[in-house]
Amino acid sequence: MYKYYSRVADKLIGDALRRSGGVLVEGPRWCGKTTSAQKIAGSSFYLDPEFIENYRDMLSIAPDSILGGETPRLIDEWQLLPMIWDKIRREVDVRNEVGQFLLTGSSVPADLTQIAHSGIGRIVRVRMGTMSLYESEESQGTVSLGELFETPDAIHGTKKMTSRQLAFSICRGGWPFSLRFENEIDALGVSRDYYNALTTEDIYRVDGSRRSSSTLEKIMRSYSKNICTQIKYARICEDIRLTELSSTSEDTVCSYIAFLKRLFVINEIPAWQPNILSNIYVRTTETRNFVDPSIATAALNLCPDMLLQNPTMFGKLYESLCLRDLGIYAQYLDAKLFRYRDSKNLECDAVIQLKDGRWGAIEMKLGIYHTNEGAVNLKKLYDKIDKSKMAPPSFLMVLSGTEEFAYRRHDGVYVVPIDCLKY
Repeated sequence: MYKYYSRVADKLIGDALRRSGGVLVEGPRWCGKTTSAQKIAGSSFYLDPEFIENYRDMLSIAPDSILGGETPRLIDEWQLLPMIWDKIRREVDVRNEVGQFLLTGSSVPADLTQIAHSGIGRIVRVRMGTMSLYESEESQGTVSLGELFETPDAIHGTKKMTSRQLAFSICRGGWPFSLRFENEIDALGVSRDYYNALTTEDIYRVDGSRRSSSTLEKIMRSYSKNICTQIKYARICEDIRLTELSSTSEDTVCSYIAFLKRLFVINEIPAWQPNILSNIYVRTTETRNFVDPSIATAALNLCPDMLLQNPTMFGKLYESLCLRDLGIYAQYLDAKLFRYRDSKNLECDAVIQLKDGRWGAIEMKLGIYHTNEGAVNLKKLYDKIDKSKMAPPSFLMVLSGTEEFAYRRHDGVYVVPIDCLKY
């Protein structure tokens, strides 16, 4: 029996079930949607593509054979039978109870032409990604992101991950299945298998469009090289022309990016729009990022030792890892994750904003010698905020890949090793 690792999504699903009749768990393939739902479900029904016609008959003649059972009732691979969506919606109305159904399945979207109602008010969507370092038990969790909003006088924690271990975690990714393997080659193979399935199988399974596997790979390689930047899609076209010696139109790039978003592969970070004192223009382009940094390492065919030899790429992918984890922790706090950049090229790698307006700013620095640079940058952002129109930050933090200890600097900036952070 393999170990189950508790997920932030467990809480999100449970919360959603307490306020709605049904919950749809969405996310990329292999992220653990069905496994987490099974832990919560009272009973389950697993649709099999081989028996879809039988299910159609069952749903029309004896719907309780599928929908009946202890609640919450898990319907796995529901998208194989899209008409079940409306049946569940109506059943939720009839029962007039919360916590009745859980829907999970492949990331490949259902045929929406067979769905009559959006499900608003009956079925809540919960987004699930891969695992954070705290969920995979690689972070000790001695520093709580939520508690930083209370501006503690002191924090504590000691880094345990080496640079090699951090590089390995980036390349392995947060895929639950990869945690089963003690052998490094097998663990790293999971993300490569995911990438291969995406580019050779999933590309033909969405909306019936004809897509090219080689074009998808070229776009993903260029996107990976420019991860955690605000590069325009037109620049990706230019990069493909220069490095791949082939041409791809901007419309094609946008089409393939939209395809990857539908599969929850791409998870771009929106731009933060604060009130600032000057007339500086705040850039609105989203920051390019995958749902997991291992997708980029698979696209670029990188391994941990190659990252150690390429500090620039290591730094970009470290940022991607941090954005993944911060996004998950923000979900737990019912907060939003943003990134800031203005026309004067002042950037802030991440901003976490709570529903009540409180916010914290974060710089991500892989190297220990860049910690002070990150703190200075955060102070520059602090000085630009119009504090007559919005509250000052609850905290400023440098999230480090190499600092030995978690501590609060004399200027109030927190320094936290990535493997000390939790929600």
